[in-house]
Amino acid sequence: MKTKRNMANIGRNTAVKPQNMHHFMSNSPWSGPNLIAAIQDKVSNRAEFEAAMLIVDESADEKGGEWSAGAGRQHNGRLGKIEMSQVGVFLSLATPTANTWIDGELFIPEAWFEPEAADRRQKAEIPPERTFQTKPELVWPMIQRVWDKGLPFQAVAMDTLYGRSRKLRAQLDEAGIEYYADVPADTQVYLCQPHLVYPKTKRGKRSKRPKIATRPYEVRALCDSQHLRWQQITLRPSERGVLTAEFTCLPVWTLYNQTVRREWLLIRLDEKRITYTLSNAAWNTPLTTLAWRKSHRYFIERSNQDAKSELGWDEFQAIKYRAWQHQLALTILASWFITETQLDWAVRYQHDPHLLAQYEIDVLPVLSVANIRELLRAAMPLPQLSPIEAALLVIEHLDNRIRSRKSRLRNGPSP
Repeated sequence: MKTKRNMANIGRNTAVKPQNMHHFMSNSPWSGPNLIAAIQDKVSNRAEFEAAMLIVDESADEKGGEWSAGAGRQHNGRLGKIEMSQVGVFLSLATPTANTWIDGELFIPEAWFEPEAADRRQKAEIPPERTFQTKPELVWPMIQRVWDKGLPFQAVAMDTLYGRSRKLRAQLDEAGIEYYADVPADTQVYLCQPHLVYPKTKRGKRSKRPKIATRPYEVRALCDSQHLRWQQITLRPSERGVLTAEFTCLPVWTLYNQTVRREWLLIRLDEKRITYTLSNAAWNTPLTTLAWRKSHRYFIERSNQDAKSELGWDEFQAIKYRAWQHQLALTILASWFITETQLDWAVRYQHDPHLLAQYEIDVLPVLSVANIRELLRAAMPLPQLSPIEAALLVIEHLDNRIRSRKSRLRNGPSP
């Protein structure tokens, strides 16, 4: 659709009454999570994802009011400021040639669970079992779900919002899941195993709270060490040629709940921008592998962008929590359709090696979401309205506006 992809316009293009479309999205009892689980079963059967990365990220969408489920004044990365927004936390499965949303959950701000927000919770039909959870707390059950279903992925990658959660990193490590967690520059680590000391109290007893008798370092203070060995690594083809960056790594120790853990500190220098990543990868993992897996977060940004610009995620307009779940399930379904088409196309139509020499490049591009949408427009054209059908739609729209105005006047002004 070239028009705005809201429920009213979708209904017009599919000959579905607006009331039925709203019921299907907001009230119908079909299960969004069950549809997502069925899609995950399909994904797990594709051999192309055996070397995939599972990537964690969030995405915010601006909202006009506070009644949409989970809406509140919170950081909107797309706008770069605090704004009335609805935020989702998503998992994406990514390889160099394909990426797809695989799961998601709505972040509901803490204010929604205050007693004075009971009317908002009831109107949005927030499940009574939902309680406030931070974004890292939302992520862990999602990762457990895809891990338990046997979805193929080599490791999990996440940005600083999730990477600085020592609890989340510990949970992943205990489950045997490899991770690459970006952390802020002021994150403290130890260059040798920290020694915990339990000093005596004034009464002569041992304190239950240990003190650390080892000097901590902020990760940004380690970049200038002369002992680091930097290596330039080629990551992937890009529109400007080939993306490369400087990498180095060193073992460090971190502390969580009085438990000492050894992790890799991976440092990336890219056009004067430095990022720091903690990982529990095996100690014999080559630096090239560490760098490659850490650098996959780019792909979920592409997934988020495609979901909004091509699949209509950011044009979602509904209030209820169930509608958000339905929209998520249908967006994941559309995303998987695109990914499956890309994978099938690559198998059916092998790249001609002569094209590489003709274009003087190393890698040929794959089908984009926009490419597939253009092909669908030709293969499955949307119906064109006749003049009479267009006139009837206009009449119906005007009639609905009159009825809505009469209803508002009859019910009086909102309190």
